[in-house]
Amino acid sequence: MVKTKKPELMCPIRDLASLEACKDYADAVYFGVADFSLRANANAIREENMGQFVAKCHSYKIKAYLTVNAVVYEGELKALDRLMKKTKTAKVDAVIVWDPAAIRLAKKYGLKIFISTQANVSNTETVEFYKKLGAKRVVLAREMNLEQIKAVRKKTKIEIETFVHGAMCMAISGRCILSSYLYGTSANCGFCAQPCRKEWVLSDPEGNQLVTEGKYFLSAKDLCMVEFIPELVKAGIDSFKIEGRRRDPRYIEVTSRCYREAIDSYFSGTFSKEKVVQWRKDLESVYNRGYSTGFYFSVPGKEGISYEKADNASVHKKKLVGYVTKYYPKIQVAEINLNHAGINQGDEFIVEGAETYWRGQVATLQINRENIKHGKKGERVAIKVEKIVRAKDKVFILTL
Repeated sequence: MVKTKKPELMCPIRDLASLEACKDYADAVYFGVADFSLRANANAIREENMGQFVAKCHSYKIKAYLTVNAVVYEGELKALDRLMKKTKTAKVDAVIVWDPAAIRLAKKYGLKIFISTQANVSNTETVEFYKKLGAKRVVLAREMNLEQIKAVRKKTKIEIETFVHGAMCMAISGRCILSSYLYGTSANCGFCAQPCRKEWVLSDPEGNQLVTEGKYFLSAKDLCMVEFIPELVKAGIDSFKIEGRRRDPRYIEVTSRCYREAIDSYFSGTFSKEKVVQWRKDLESVYNRGYSTGFYFSVPGKEGISYEKADNASVHKKKLVGYVTKYYPKIQVAEINLNHAGINQGDEFIVEGAETYWRGQVATLQINRENIKHGKKGERVAIKVEKIVRAKDKVFILTL
Protein backbone atom coordinates (compact mmCIF):
# COMPACT_ATOMS: atom_id res chain seq x y z
CA MET A 1 0.00 0.00 0.00
CA VAL A 2 1.33 3.42 -0.97
CA LYS A 3 2.21 5.64 1.97
CA THR A 4 0.44 8.97 2.38
CA LYS A 5 2.42 10.37 5.31
CA LYS A 6 3.95 13.80 4.94
CA PRO A 7 7.44 13.45 3.45
CA GLU A 8 10.53 14.91 5.05
CA LEU A 9 11.96 18.06 3.46
CA MET A 10 15.76 17.91 3.46
CA CYS A 11 17.84 21.02 2.69
CA PRO A 12 21.52 21.56 1.85
CA ILE A 13 23.89 23.18 4.34
CA ARG A 14 27.37 24.60 4.02
CA ASP A 15 27.55 26.78 7.14
CA LEU A 16 25.49 28.25 9.98
CA ALA A 17 24.15 30.97 7.69
CA SER A 18 22.59 28.26 5.51
CA LEU A 19 20.97 26.75 8.60
CA GLU A 20 19.54 30.13 9.59
CA ALA A 21 18.12 30.47 6.08
CA CYS A 22 16.11 27.22 6.18
CA LYS A 23 15.45 26.67 9.89
CA ASP A 24 11.77 27.65 9.59
CA TYR A 25 11.12 25.23 6.72
CA ALA A 26 13.39 22.16 6.83
CA ASP A 27 12.68 18.88 8.59
CA ALA A 28 16.28 17.81 8.07
CA VAL A 29 19.54 19.12 6.65
CA TYR A 30 22.52 17.40 5.11
CA PHE A 31 26.07 18.65 5.34
CA GLY A 32 29.63 17.54 4.75
CA VAL A 33 33.06 18.03 6.24
CA ALA A 34 36.29 18.45 4.30
CA ASP A 35 37.94 15.36 2.75
CA PHE A 36 34.99 12.96 2.63
CA SER A 37 32.26 14.96 0.88
CA LEU A 38 31.62 15.54 -2.82
CA ARG A 39 31.28 19.23 -1.94
CA ALA A 40 34.52 19.40 0.04
CA ASN A 41 35.24 22.97 -1.06
CA ALA A 42 31.80 24.12 0.14
CA ASN A 43 32.09 22.98 3.73
CA ALA A 44 32.56 25.45 6.58
CA ILE A 45 31.63 22.75 9.11
CA ARG A 46 34.63 20.85 10.51
CA GLU A 47 35.06 17.74 12.59
CA GLU A 48 35.93 19.84 15.63
CA ASN A 49 32.74 21.95 15.50
CA MET A 50 30.38 19.26 14.21
CA GLY A 51 28.87 18.65 17.64
CA GLN A 52 28.01 22.32 18.07
CA PHE A 53 26.44 22.43 14.61
CA VAL A 54 24.33 19.32 15.24
CA ALA A 55 23.21 20.70 18.60
CA LYS A 56 22.11 23.89 16.84
CA CYS A 57 20.09 21.84 14.34
CA HIS A 58 18.47 19.89 17.14
CA SER A 59 17.58 23.09 18.99
CA TYR A 60 15.54 23.99 15.89
CA LYS A 61 14.02 20.47 15.89
CA ILE A 62 15.84 19.69 12.63
CA LYS A 63 17.61 16.40 11.95
CA ALA A 64 21.25 16.56 10.81
CA TYR A 65 22.68 14.09 8.30
CA LEU A 66 26.40 13.88 7.50
CA THR A 67 27.32 13.19 3.88
CA VAL A 68 30.36 10.93 3.47
CA ASN A 69 30.18 10.12 -0.23
CA ALA A 70 33.68 10.70 -1.64
CA VAL A 71 35.92 7.88 -2.85
CA VAL A 72 37.95 6.49 0.07
CA TYR A 73 41.56 5.47 -0.56
CA GLU A 74 43.71 3.16 1.55
CA GLY A 75 45.61 5.95 3.26
CA GLU A 76 42.37 7.61 4.36
CA LEU A 77 40.84 4.73 6.33
CA LYS A 78 42.17 5.87 9.73
CA ALA A 79 40.87 9.38 9.13
CA LEU A 80 37.49 7.97 8.10
CA ASP A 81 37.37 5.83 11.25
CA ARG A 82 38.11 8.92 13.34
CA LEU A 83 35.38 10.88 11.55
CA MET A 84 32.79 8.15 12.14
CA LYS A 85 33.69 8.04 15.82
CA LYS A 86 33.29 11.82 16.11
CA THR A 87 30.03 11.60 14.18
CA LYS A 88 28.65 9.26 16.83
CA THR A 89 29.81 11.59 19.62
CA ALA A 90 28.27 14.58 17.83
CA LYS A 91 24.88 12.79 17.80
CA VAL A 92 24.44 13.08 14.04
CA ASP A 93 21.08 11.56 13.07
CA ALA A 94 22.39 9.55 10.10
CA VAL A 95 25.30 9.27 7.67
CA ILE A 96 24.80 9.30 3.90
CA VAL A 97 27.32 6.84 2.48
CA TRP A 98 27.92 4.40 -0.38
CA ASP A 99 31.50 3.14 -0.10
CA PRO A 100 31.52 -0.26 1.66
CA ALA A 101 34.34 0.98 3.92
CA ALA A 102 32.17 3.89 5.04
CA ILE A 103 29.23 1.52 5.57
CA ARG A 104 31.32 -0.86 7.69
CA LEU A 105 32.76 1.91 9.83
CA ALA A 106 29.33 3.51 10.28
CA LYS A 107 28.02 0.15 11.52
CA LYS A 108 31.03 -0.16 13.83
CA TYR A 109 29.89 2.95 15.69
CA GLY A 110 26.19 2.18 15.54
CA LEU A 111 25.33 5.04 13.18
CA LYS A 112 22.11 5.17 11.19
CA ILE A 113 22.93 4.52 7.53
CA PHE A 114 21.44 6.11 4.42
CA ILE A 115 22.75 5.01 1.02
CA SER A 116 23.91 7.88 -1.19
CA THR A 117 22.76 8.50 -4.74
CA GLN A 118 26.41 7.79 -5.70
CA ALA A 119 25.53 4.11 -5.31
CA ASN A 120 23.17 4.42 -8.31
CA VAL A 121 20.40 2.40 -6.63
CA SER A 122 17.90 1.72 -9.42
CA ASN A 123 16.01 -1.48 -8.51
CA THR A 124 14.55 -3.39 -5.58
CA GLU A 125 17.24 -6.10 -5.53
CA THR A 126 19.86 -3.42 -4.89
CA VAL A 127 17.61 -1.78 -2.32
CA GLU A 128 17.24 -5.08 -0.46
CA PHE A 129 21.00 -5.68 -0.68
CA TYR A 130 21.70 -2.44 1.15
CA LYS A 131 18.86 -3.10 3.57
CA LYS A 132 20.52 -6.35 4.61
CA LEU A 133 23.72 -4.40 5.20
CA GLY A 134 21.83 -2.29 7.72
CA ALA A 135 20.69 0.68 5.64
CA LYS A 136 17.53 2.44 6.81
CA ARG A 137 17.10 4.56 3.69
CA VAL A 138 18.31 4.69 0.08
CA VAL A 139 18.63 7.76 -2.09
CA LEU A 140 17.44 6.53 -5.47
CA ALA A 141 19.38 7.27 -8.64
CA ARG A 142 18.38 10.54 -10.30
CA GLU A 143 18.13 8.66 -13.59
CA MET A 144 14.96 6.83 -12.47
CA ASN A 145 11.56 7.94 -13.72
CA LEU A 146 8.48 8.29 -11.55
CA GLU A 147 6.95 4.97 -12.60
CA GLN A 148 10.18 3.14 -11.71
CA ILE A 149 10.22 4.90 -8.33
CA LYS A 150 6.63 3.80 -7.70
CA ALA A 151 7.52 0.20 -8.57
CA VAL A 152 10.39 0.20 -6.06
CA ARG A 153 8.16 1.79 -3.42
CA LYS A 154 5.57 -0.97 -3.75
CA LYS A 155 8.12 -3.76 -3.34
CA THR A 156 10.14 -2.54 -0.36
CA LYS A 157 9.49 -1.12 3.10
CA ILE A 158 12.79 0.73 3.43
CA GLU A 159 12.67 4.54 3.32
CA ILE A 160 13.33 6.06 -0.09
CA GLU A 161 14.60 9.53 -0.85
CA THR A 162 14.74 11.45 -4.13
CA PHE A 163 16.00 14.81 -5.31
CA VAL A 164 13.29 17.32 -6.13
CA HIS A 165 15.28 20.46 -6.90
CA GLY A 166 18.74 21.65 -7.89
CA ALA A 167 21.67 20.96 -10.19
CA MET A 168 21.72 17.88 -12.39
CA CYS A 169 25.00 16.12 -13.18
CA MET A 170 25.65 15.16 -16.79
CA ALA A 171 27.17 11.84 -15.63
CA ILE A 172 25.23 8.90 -14.22
CA SER A 173 24.89 9.37 -10.45
CA GLY A 174 27.72 11.89 -10.47
CA ARG A 175 30.36 9.38 -11.57
CA CYS A 176 32.25 11.81 -13.77
CA ILE A 177 35.96 11.68 -14.63
CA LEU A 178 36.09 14.78 -16.86
CA SER A 179 37.23 17.10 -14.06
CA SER A 180 40.01 14.72 -13.01
CA TYR A 181 41.09 14.11 -16.60
CA LEU A 182 41.10 17.76 -17.69
CA TYR A 183 42.02 19.62 -14.51
CA GLY A 184 43.48 17.06 -12.12
CA THR A 185 40.75 17.69 -9.53
CA SER A 186 38.49 14.70 -8.99
CA ALA A 187 34.71 15.11 -8.85
CA ASN A 188 34.57 11.83 -6.94
CA CYS A 189 36.83 13.22 -4.24
CA GLY A 190 34.90 16.42 -3.72
CA PHE A 191 36.68 18.84 -6.03
CA CYS A 192 34.72 18.97 -9.28
CA ALA A 193 35.88 21.82 -11.55
CA GLN A 194 32.59 21.51 -13.48
CA PRO A 195 33.92 21.17 -17.05
CA CYS A 196 30.35 20.46 -18.18
CA ARG A 197 29.56 24.13 -17.43
CA LYS A 198 32.33 25.39 -19.73
CA GLU A 199 31.91 26.61 -23.30
CA TRP A 200 32.75 23.79 -25.70
CA VAL A 201 33.51 23.73 -29.43
CA LEU A 202 32.79 20.68 -31.59
CA SER A 203 35.19 20.26 -34.51
CA ASP A 204 36.28 17.61 -37.01
CA PRO A 205 39.86 16.38 -37.67
CA GLU A 206 40.33 19.10 -40.31
CA GLY A 207 39.58 21.81 -37.78
CA ASN A 208 36.14 22.70 -39.09
CA GLN A 209 33.81 23.83 -36.34
CA LEU A 210 30.55 21.94 -36.48
CA VAL A 211 27.17 23.57 -35.89
CA THR A 212 25.60 22.63 -32.56
CA GLU A 213 22.53 23.72 -30.63
CA GLY A 214 24.64 26.18 -28.66
CA LYS A 215 27.88 26.74 -26.80
CA TYR A 216 27.14 24.78 -23.62
CA PHE A 217 25.95 21.43 -24.88
CA LEU A 218 27.00 19.54 -21.73
CA SER A 219 25.32 21.87 -19.22
CA ALA A 220 22.15 20.28 -17.85
CA LYS A 221 19.32 22.48 -16.60
CA ASP A 222 18.43 22.37 -12.92
CA LEU A 223 15.72 20.08 -11.62
CA CYS A 224 12.47 21.67 -10.43
CA MET A 225 9.54 19.52 -9.29
CA VAL A 226 7.56 21.98 -7.18
CA GLU A 227 4.46 21.79 -9.39
CA PHE A 228 4.47 17.98 -9.19
CA ILE A 229 4.62 17.64 -5.42
CA PRO A 230 1.19 15.90 -5.31
CA GLU A 231 2.43 13.18 -7.69
CA LEU A 232 5.61 12.67 -5.66
CA VAL A 233 3.71 12.44 -2.37
CA LYS A 234 1.32 9.88 -3.87
CA ALA A 235 4.31 7.86 -5.07
CA GLY A 236 5.21 7.26 -1.41
CA ILE A 237 8.61 8.97 -1.39
CA ASP A 238 9.74 9.45 2.22
CA SER A 239 12.16 12.34 1.80
CA PHE A 240 12.36 15.21 -0.71
CA LYS A 241 15.91 16.46 -1.15
CA ILE A 242 17.00 19.89 -2.39
CA GLU A 243 20.46 20.04 -3.97
CA GLY A 244 22.74 23.04 -3.45
CA ARG A 245 25.45 22.94 -0.79
CA ARG A 246 27.51 25.31 -2.91
CA ARG A 247 24.73 27.84 -3.27
CA ASP A 248 24.11 30.90 -1.17
CA PRO A 249 21.75 31.20 1.81
CA ARG A 250 19.13 33.09 -0.19
CA TYR A 251 18.83 30.13 -2.57
CA ILE A 252 18.45 27.82 0.41
CA GLU A 253 15.85 30.08 2.02
CA VAL A 254 13.69 30.46 -1.08
CA THR A 255 13.85 26.83 -2.21
CA SER A 256 13.14 25.46 1.28
CA ARG A 257 10.23 27.87 1.75
CA CYS A 258 8.65 27.07 -1.63
CA TYR A 259 8.85 23.31 -1.14
CA ARG A 260 7.66 23.59 2.47
CA GLU A 261 4.63 25.54 1.30
CA ALA A 262 4.01 23.10 -1.56
CA ILE A 263 4.09 20.06 0.73
CA ASP A 264 1.94 21.67 3.39
CA SER A 265 -0.52 22.96 0.79
CA TYR A 266 -1.02 19.46 -0.60
CA PHE A 267 -1.82 18.07 2.83
CA SER A 268 -4.12 20.96 3.71
CA GLY A 269 -5.99 20.65 0.40
CA THR A 270 -4.97 24.14 -0.76
CA PHE A 271 -2.47 23.22 -3.48
CA SER A 272 -3.39 25.24 -6.58
CA LYS A 273 -2.18 26.39 -9.99
CA GLU A 274 -2.05 29.95 -8.70
CA LYS A 275 0.34 28.92 -5.93
CA VAL A 276 2.47 26.97 -8.41
CA VAL A 277 2.85 30.10 -10.55
CA GLN A 278 4.10 32.07 -7.53
CA TRP A 279 6.45 29.30 -6.41
CA ARG A 280 7.93 29.08 -9.89
CA LYS A 281 8.37 32.84 -9.95
CA ASP A 282 10.12 32.76 -6.59
CA LEU A 283 12.37 29.85 -7.60
CA GLU A 284 13.31 31.64 -10.81
CA SER A 285 14.46 34.60 -8.69
CA VAL A 286 17.35 32.61 -7.16
CA TYR A 287 20.34 30.92 -8.74
CA ASN A 288 19.35 28.46 -11.46
CA ARG A 289 20.45 27.27 -14.88
CA GLY A 290 16.94 27.06 -16.22
CA TYR A 291 14.56 24.35 -15.06
CA SER A 292 13.47 20.92 -16.23
CA THR A 293 11.81 17.85 -14.70
CA GLY A 294 14.94 15.75 -15.14
CA PHE A 295 14.24 12.03 -15.62
CA TYR A 296 10.93 11.95 -13.74
CA PHE A 297 8.71 11.75 -16.83
CA SER A 298 11.11 10.83 -19.66
CA VAL A 299 14.78 10.70 -20.58
CA PRO A 300 15.79 14.35 -21.03
CA GLY A 301 16.32 15.51 -24.59
CA LYS A 302 17.68 18.80 -25.79
CA GLU A 303 15.05 20.60 -23.70
CA GLY A 304 17.02 19.49 -20.64
CA ILE A 305 20.21 21.30 -21.68
CA SER A 306 20.95 24.99 -21.18
CA TYR A 307 22.69 25.56 -24.50
CA GLU A 308 23.14 29.33 -24.47
CA LYS A 309 24.03 29.94 -20.84
CA ALA A 310 25.80 27.80 -18.26
CA ASP A 311 25.67 30.22 -15.37
CA ASN A 312 22.91 31.91 -13.40
CA ALA A 313 19.66 32.38 -15.34
CA SER A 314 17.92 34.13 -12.45
CA VAL A 315 16.15 37.41 -13.23
CA HIS A 316 17.42 38.75 -9.88
CA LYS A 317 21.06 39.32 -9.04
CA LYS A 318 22.83 40.02 -5.75
CA LYS A 319 24.95 43.17 -5.80
CA LEU A 320 27.51 43.72 -3.05
CA VAL A 321 27.18 47.21 -1.56
CA GLY A 322 29.37 46.94 1.54
CA TYR A 323 30.02 45.44 4.96
CA VAL A 324 28.58 45.68 8.44
CA THR A 325 30.93 47.67 10.69
CA LYS A 326 28.86 47.72 13.88
CA TYR A 327 25.65 46.24 15.27
CA TYR A 328 23.61 47.90 18.01
CA PRO A 329 21.49 45.14 19.61
CA LYS A 330 19.34 47.36 21.85
CA ILE A 331 17.94 49.32 18.91
CA GLN A 332 18.47 46.57 16.28
CA VAL A 333 20.45 48.79 13.94
CA ALA A 334 23.41 47.93 11.71
CA GLU A 335 26.03 50.42 10.59
CA ILE A 336 27.10 49.65 7.04
CA ASN A 337 30.14 50.90 5.15
CA LEU A 338 29.01 51.36 1.54
CA ASN A 339 32.45 50.81 0.06
CA HIS A 340 31.19 49.02 -3.06
CA ALA A 341 27.93 50.68 -4.12
CA GLY A 342 25.04 52.85 -2.95
CA ILE A 343 21.73 51.78 -1.41
CA ASN A 344 18.22 53.27 -1.52
CA GLN A 345 15.27 53.39 0.80
CA GLY A 346 12.92 50.60 -0.32
CA ASP A 347 15.70 48.33 -1.64
CA GLU A 348 15.50 44.64 -0.76
CA PHE A 349 18.75 43.78 1.00
CA ILE A 350 20.52 40.74 2.40
CA VAL A 351 23.11 40.45 5.14
CA GLU A 352 25.29 37.33 4.92
CA GLY A 353 28.16 35.98 6.98
CA ALA A 354 29.51 32.69 8.28
CA GLU A 355 26.77 32.66 10.94
CA THR A 356 24.42 35.32 9.59
CA TYR A 357 21.52 35.38 7.19
CA TRP A 358 18.96 38.15 7.18
CA ARG A 359 16.80 39.43 4.33
CA GLY A 360 14.61 42.52 4.54
CA GLN A 361 13.64 45.81 2.97
CA VAL A 362 15.28 49.13 3.71
CA ALA A 363 12.51 50.93 5.58
CA THR A 364 14.68 53.84 6.72
CA LEU A 365 18.22 55.03 6.05
CA GLN A 366 20.13 57.33 8.35
CA ILE A 367 23.44 59.16 8.48
CA ASN A 368 24.24 60.74 11.86
CA ARG A 369 20.61 60.04 12.91
CA GLU A 370 19.27 62.06 9.98
CA ASN A 371 16.88 60.29 7.58
CA ILE A 372 18.00 60.06 3.96
CA LYS A 373 16.55 58.49 0.80
CA HIS A 374 19.84 57.35 -0.73
CA GLY A 375 23.18 56.26 0.67
CA LYS A 376 26.09 56.92 -1.67
CA LYS A 377 29.13 54.77 -2.27
CA GLY A 378 31.76 55.64 0.34
CA GLU A 379 29.25 56.68 3.02
CA ARG A 380 28.38 54.90 6.27
CA VAL A 381 24.68 54.43 6.83
CA ALA A 382 22.46 52.98 9.55
CA ILE A 383 19.75 50.47 8.67
CA LYS A 384 17.19 48.81 10.91
CA VAL A 385 17.49 45.00 11.08
CA GLU A 386 15.35 42.50 12.94
CA LYS A 387 18.03 39.94 13.61
CA ILE A 388 21.56 39.83 14.99
CA VAL A 389 24.17 40.73 12.36
CA ARG A 390 27.91 40.83 12.83
CA ALA A 391 30.87 43.00 11.93
CA LYS A 392 32.35 42.06 8.53
CA ASP A 393 29.07 40.50 7.32
CA LYS A 394 28.48 41.25 3.65
CA VAL A 395 25.53 43.41 2.61
CA PHE A 396 23.86 42.91 -0.78
CA ILE A 397 20.93 44.44 -2.59
CA LEU A 398 18.77 42.52 -5.06
CA THR A 399 18.68 43.94 -8.56
CA LEU A 400 16.95 43.05 -11.81
